[in-house]
Amino acid sequence: MAAIYCTSRFQSSRRKSRVVSVGNIDVGGANPVRVQSMTTTDTLDIQATVNQSIELAEAGCEIVRITAPNLRAAEALGQIRKEISKAKVDVPLVADIHFIPDAAMEAAKHVDKVRVNPGNYADRKKFQIREYSDSQYEEELERLHKEFSPLVLRCKELGRSMRIGTNHGSLSDRIMNRFGDTPRGMAESALEFIRISEYHGYHDIILSMKASNPKVMIQAYRLVVAMMNEEKMDYPLHLGVTEAGDGEDARIKSAIGIGSLLLDGLGDTIRVSLTEDPVAEVPVAQDLANRAQEWWSLPIPPFTEFEENIDAYSFTRRSCPELKIGQPKISVSDKHPPSVFVSTHLPISDTAAIIQEIARVQTQSKDVPVEGLIVHIDTTSEFPALQTLAQALVGAIPLIIVEDNRNNDDELPLAQPDCVPIAWHPSVGFSAEAPLARFLALCDQAGHHPVISLPAKDLTDSITTLLECSPNPPIISLSPTENFHTVAGYRVLAASLSNKQLYLPLWIRNREKDRLFP
Repeated sequence: MAAIYCTSRFQSSRRKSRVVSVGNIDVGGANPVRVQSMTTTDTLDIQATVNQSIELAEAGCEIVRITAPNLRAAEALGQIRKEISKAKVDVPLVADIHFIPDAAMEAAKHVDKVRVNPGNYADRKKFQIREYSDSQYEEELERLHKEFSPLVLRCKELGRSMRIGTNHGSLSDRIMNRFGDTPRGMAESALEFIRISEYHGYHDIILSMKASNPKVMIQAYRLVVAMMNEEKMDYPLHLGVTEAGDGEDARIKSAIGIGSLLLDGLGDTIRVSLTEDPVAEVPVAQDLANRAQEWWSLPIPPFTEFEENIDAYSFTRRSCPELKIGQPKISVSDKHPPSVFVSTHLPISDTAAIIQEIARVQTQSKDVPVEGLIVHIDTTSEFPALQTLAQALVGAIPLIIVEDNRNNDDELPLAQPDCVPIAWHPSVGFSAEAPLARFLALCDQAGHHPVISLPAKDLTDSITTLLECSPNPPIISLSPTENFHTVAGYRVLAASLSNKQLYLPLWIRNREKDRLFP
């Protein structure tokens, strides 16, 4: 499927969107990615909410969202706004509305933006299973038009912006029964509200497609952008992963969802949702926003688009027949979770320290054990230390991956019994047939599994033949490239392998020199 949700999946170029003002902050267009957060106080506790809003603003939060679950809370926003202004803090406020249109109408008097959830603003979820005919569905849309229009007209009159924020976990019965609990349902839910807004000539809209599952969230944003493109819509996007949690896991989860979309050029404002003090959200979001600005500011070198045989709107793992490697055997395939390889920064001669390091890591990471240890070889004289380490780590890890940094790699040590199996990876990638043929032959003779890095470009027929005929299916990684960022490079590599009908394992590496941001 064509990547109509972004300019290119191989170069990071920002999507063009209209500019929407949220108080004194402009969102979209060429403006920086804006950082948002949300208060966690009881809105009726006015002083606590004021204090936390000021703390967020002082931490660098550019837009503060406050929940207004009922009419009393919406009314309290007026006093909260006055107290924040009295403190000489000029930060835009957003009212977060669920279920109650009257609360939204009141909140619009006091804040700069109103956020509504299409799944519950005018629809009470009754968990009813019902098949809608086309005429019945149109009747529901007419009812929605009648109930949502007053808020649209109020925001238009007062100069307020609006976020139409779909949540995967709260789609209406109407949407669920027609589109299911799907990214398509999320997108359709938002577009229904946008069409009503456009009917009234109101365009100060920001859109969001949040889910707690980053895969669903990524699919939904891509899909809604593609659908907006078809309808000539250019509304800015607010990105976020709901209920991400806390600690490192939550930050990784948010980085996957938000970062993937930013890398595709999507996103104009972001919030990293943590179950921590909301101030902790700000530096994480700032880091992601800064990375996006860095990616988008890089010059785009000449390149040729690659054809990808994928559906960018539905998560499906790349096909990979099962490869069993190591001892005990690691199963590498699209039916198993990705294997975990880690690198030691200790010299291979420091065997005792490496063993202690592996014992500590394996004890601390029982849920996700290390399946492969990456070690570095700089000279042939280190071969005995490698053998010693391979003997010592039997039972501790299934596989050792050698990163071979030697200039002359015409000699490999023979695999030894009663040792951890070794996969051998020359640090210099292969772009020519002769060196690759020699390396594959050396690995076969020495009894090591080949790991090779290839450039991000079309594979030649001769390279393809060597990969097809290798006695052991090589594990493939990416050679450092200057023409693509690392994610795009792996996309090119995967597409090149697929176009040659090669379904070899891909090793996604996080090397220091391949980092997406310094």
